[in-house]
Amino acid sequence: MVEKAMPFHEKDALRYYTFESLDDEGILQAAFTRHGGVSPAPWAKLNLGSLVGDDLEHVSENRRRVFQSIGRPIESLFDVWQVHGTSVVCAESPRPLSAPHQKADVILTDNPGVTILMRFADCVPILYYDPIHRVVGLAHAGWQGTVRLVAEAAVKAMHNVYGSRPEDILTAIGPSIDMHHYEVGEDVILKVQDTFGSDASSLLPVHDGAVKFDLWAANQLVLEKSGVRNIELTNLCTACHTTDWFSHRGEKGITGRFGVVISLRS
Repeated sequence: MVEKAMPFHEKDALRYYTFESLDDEGILQAAFTRHGGVSPAPWAKLNLGSLVGDDLEHVSENRRRVFQSIGRPIESLFDVWQVHGTSVVCAESPRPLSAPHQKADVILTDNPGVTILMRFADCVPILYYDPIHRVVGLAHAGWQGTVRLVAEAAVKAMHNVYGSRPEDILTAIGPSIDMHHYEVGEDVILKVQDTFGSDASSLLPVHDGAVKFDLWAANQLVLEKSGVRNIELTNLCTACHTTDWFSHRGEKGITGRFGVVISLRS
């Protein structure tokens, strides 16, 4: 396990972070802050969510700026309709911009011509890279995806489709909500207990008289039990740092979505 803060970068007024372990492997990846876009409040400024009330022209321009900043053509985009499940899409080619979105919460590809994009505002981004088979991936893990083991679903799909060995896969857990800001009720507590059994108590600490759910530790545990040995943590809380990140809880549900991208280099 590696615990290091992501390096900070700025280009064309956009600010983003990258993961050191993936930088070392030459993988193109970034978690974009909310800076540098054109959206007005409450989505200011680099909102990439098209279903949160922002003007679609703003979202399209923000997306264009993201791809320009990383030197990728917008035509290389592959994204999905994220639904808090465990479905996996293996992207053999980019998604035509006019094509409908598939419903999924994991995207994998071995095609350097594909740039994977997902959107977040407290849920956990999990990035994947297999340096042996040259496969990258991205998973979206809110509490529902976490208890449904979406992090494991990605590892299994990498093995089944591309031949990846879990011990070879490099992973990174990106900016998301820390447990101190993530109070949960009885319905979530029961599902965490059902999924994690004897480990649940450590994932459901009590702070200030309320039960919290540690999404970071839970997904780290899922990855470790899946055989993954290389896990980089950012320890960056979206709710603590709303000047940089969109946070659904931190901004009472009225906010945008920040983008995370990953791609193989040609």
